[in-house]
Amino acid sequence: MKDNNISRVDERDIIFARMNYKKGTPEYDDYYNRNSHKEEMDNMFRAMPQMGGQGTATYDPVNSPIVDACFGFLADIKKFSEGKKQPGKSQSVDSNMITGRIKGIAEFFNAKLVGITSMKEYHYYSHRGRPEASYGQKIYKYHKYGIAFAVEMDKEMIFRAPQLPEAIAVTKGYVEAAVIGMVLSYYIRELGFEARNHMDGNYLVIAPLVAQDAGLGEIGRNGLLITKKYGPRVRLGVVTTDLPLVVDDRMEIGIPQFCRECEKCVRTCPGKAIPSGPQLEIGGVMRWQINPDQCYQRWRALGTDCGICLASCPFSDSIPEEYMERIKTSKSIRKEVMENHERKHGIRPYIKDKPKWL
Repeated sequence: MKDNNISRVDERDIIFARMNYKKGTPEYDDYYNRNSHKEEMDNMFRAMPQMGGQGTATYDPVNSPIVDACFGFLADIKKFSEGKKQPGKSQSVDSNMITGRIKGIAEFFNAKLVGITSMKEYHYYSHRGRPEASYGQKIYKYHKYGIAFAVEMDKEMIFRAPQLPEAIAVTKGYVEAAVIGMVLSYYIRELGFEARNHMDGNYLVIAPLVAQDAGLGEIGRNGLLITKKYGPRVRLGVVTTDLPLVVDDRMEIGIPQFCRECEKCVRTCPGKAIPSGPQLEIGGVMRWQINPDQCYQRWRALGTDCGICLASCPFSDSIPEEYMERIKTSKSIRKEVMENHERKHGIRPYIKDKPKWL
């Protein structure tokens, strides 16, 4: 598919943006005047207990506030995602040298994967939707380069999905990615170049698309970026910039081939939100598309972001490197990986007990 045939996503349509719209506000009226078919369902979600709140299946009066604390911190710092570059400092830099420096800083601050891509229009939302102050703004200013990075989420915490430890691991990932993005963007602005940190609650870009093009992995059936070493057990961050960088090649692991045959996430998804069958052309791209409303309804009932599709993915466990090299080309290897995973974990890994510190 050509880049100019790929449809851009409107952030106003995503469920996290829609949950911010309050009845009687201009945002609410504008959105539901244009999307009246979603109003009844969205109001049903709003009437459910809040994520992590009393009345959800996983609520714990002492432990649940850990998640709220993380998101509270992220909400407080997201205003620092943008800033002015230092005047008069911008100068010619060696692209190879500075690319290595950027990747080294990200890894030192605990990024497990880092890649660079040339930014395309489809990486960006078409309009903003989550922040009330910028609702409906068209996104038209694009940086030339995107730095995508991934932090690992603890395997044993994710294998406790859909219980609270999984949600704590996820929010920890968001915090770590936000901090890495802040350090990189502040550093680049100190050099005299523009930089923006795209973090939870303040994205202009769709992080998995940027990360896929930057060579970190491939997007799977569950709609998540799947990496070679950590599978979907990663949280992503993106910094966009005009600092001249060396781009990486897109990686082909063989995720589409594997996902076509596996479907373990389809079988284990409690919200039945992940599609079975082949990829379809959606928005100019061959892909699978989850049902975000069915997924989110399960989140609100559980009080966590579920995470069962992360836990059940065979790539979330360790796949030997000699198998990884043949995943794309060998159906027998793909079958063996699936059978080994089934023998080890059954339908999916599940650690019932909480970690001692919880």
